[in-house]
Amino acid sequence: MTTAPIHVVGGGLAGSEAAWQIAEAGVPVILHEMRPVRGTDAHHTDRLAELVCSNSFRADDWTGNAVGLLHAEMRRLGSIIMSAGDANQVPAGGALAVDRDGFSQAVTERLEAHPLVTIAREEVAGLPPGEWDSVVVATGPLTSPALAQAILDLTGEGQLAFFDAIAPIVSFDSIDMDVAWRQSRYDKEGPGGDAAAYINCPMTKDQYDRFIDALLAGPKSEFKDWEDVPYFDGCLPIEVMAERGRETLRHGPMKPVGLTNAHNPAEKAWAVVQLRQDNALGTLWNMVGFQTKLKHGAQTEIFRTIPGLEKAVFARLGGLHRNTFLNSPRLLDDQLRLKADRRLRFAGQVTGVEGYVESAAIGLLAGRLAAAERLGQPIEAPPPTTALGALVAHITGGHLDGGKGSFQPMNINYGLLPPLEAPRHDANGKRLPPKERGRAKKRLMGERALADLNAWVAPALEAAE
Repeated sequence: MTTAPIHVVGGGLAGSEAAWQIAEAGVPVILHEMRPVRGTDAHHTDRLAELVCSNSFRADDWTGNAVGLLHAEMRRLGSIIMSAGDANQVPAGGALAVDRDGFSQAVTERLEAHPLVTIAREEVAGLPPGEWDSVVVATGPLTSPALAQAILDLTGEGQLAFFDAIAPIVSFDSIDMDVAWRQSRYDKEGPGGDAAAYINCPMTKDQYDRFIDALLAGPKSEFKDWEDVPYFDGCLPIEVMAERGRETLRHGPMKPVGLTNAHNPAEKAWAVVQLRQDNALGTLWNMVGFQTKLKHGAQTEIFRTIPGLEKAVFARLGGLHRNTFLNSPRLLDDQLRLKADRRLRFAGQVTGVEGYVESAAIGLLAGRLAAAERLGQPIEAPPPTTALGALVAHITGGHLDGGKGSFQPMNINYGLLPPLEAPRHDANGKRLPPKERGRAKKRLMGERALADLNAWVAPALEAAE
């Protein structure tokens, strides 16, 4: 008998990952992507898995960082997003950053070539047709208005949304390297072994103070219809951070710690602006943490006051787009299905996770859950001791108020995983200092997660054999 296809709505990171997982499980899938038939305010191409904000997948160390652990889990589960990211890596210190064009092209080509994947370039306006008995909705923060309204009408919920800001990108040739220098914080090597993956632009106290004044005084984009929409704290515009206190940026994205000015090692910078490579050629560099709602003219004027960027040529200036997400603790079950219509699963940022990797991770799980259900072999979500399971547990029921009103997007972090006792001694019985105890604890949590993930996936592997 022919297996009926599963439909995936949305060709971003989550939808692409969900479609890949479904097809790899042996189930046909139709991936519906509305671009280029209908464009968005943030996308520039019609490629699948286009990165509309940063090009960084963040830290790649599974032994000491929760997002690095999520990377490791996804790789073990055959993630197309991680595979394409690894294949299109650019230097970024301890982080995994990618050439955005090469990355999205790789994802698109692999999905187009898969014999069980059909890509339909069309908008799904409103709820998916009733004859689609299994659907993964992965429309992300840029869900079309018609579909968003249909979901809200079905659930009876009010819409939750927040602003997400995009950072500017600078041409490398326009950066004054007689002022700026190459160095990763604490000279930490990244996945590619580069300990000088960032460009650093130093500021004195006077320069920093003038910069803060300019940020606060600069004209900002206004969205009067959306003034009641909060920002997500993990992606605040720099001027909003500056409004929270003059030292906020200096202790955030502009912190000078772990950096030594190669041109003047004895001089300690008061603040540092970092740029991270944005494409494989190294011709474009992203201003780290500089997401902004400043008007374009003000951005050019203010950012050129940064030492080393006086003649900066901007390949892209910063901007804002609106993100939308469900009140998932109330609306979704632990299979990521909509309680009001269980043929619909949700994946990605629309579920209330934040970040590229987290969005793709929920897409991965939604795809696996849907495929297993279609094959008559339903599975549970991974245990909450894994990063994947912890994300699902949080968005579907782990929030403190049960989703009664304060549910907000969440990055993966160790606080979502069940705690472990930090070891007090090393293997030789020597007492560990507090900092080393914390590192040892994170490694133990990573080892536990990967072991539990292996146990979770083992039955599926045995069935496939």
